[in-house]
Amino acid sequence: MIICPNCHHKEFPGALFCSECGARLISLDYLTTQSIQRTPSDKLDSDIVEQIGFSKSDIELRSQSKPETTEISLFIIESKQTLNLAGRTEFTFGRVAEGQPILPDVDLSPFEAYSQGVSRLHAALKIHHNRVTIMDLGSSNGTRVNGQKIVPHVDYPINQGDIIALGKLKIQVILR
Repeated sequence: MIICPNCHHKEFPGALFCSECGARLISLDYLTTQSIQRTPSDKLDSDIVEQIGFSKSDIELRSQSKPETTEISLFIIESKQTLNLAGRTEFTFGRVAEGQPILPDVDLSPFEAYSQGVSRLHAALKIHHNRVTIMDLGSSNGTRVNGQKIVPHVDYPINQGDIIALGKLKIQVILR
């Protein structure tokens, strides 16, 4: 028998979640991912570069281009707190619930997300070529940009100072 670490209910061997409280019964530490950093020796072979139609100078210019530099902060209006986002080009927003298999990148639970109508995976913010967009991920209570409800699964542009509402939770976007 497996004993639930949360409610101490007994479960049969092989159970993944507690049938009483829904808590995860197994550890999934082996499923973590790691990013792979490129080293200077990871250069394209000149024969391959010529075969695909680029000159060596084209490849060198592309490798020297500046990375995306847009920095994003989120100002949670009701609590007057600021969240700085860095290190990625895409962030998912939502709230964390017990036994949830997929977690958002930005957990809004500390800001009363559940009572404000924020879904577990509510929306995604993306940075591409210094352009910022938001996409509703099929949330229950919808996403609004400056008061206008957006259609799920469609990218909408975001500008400095825009107000995003995830359910009733209002967030102002600060771009630098």
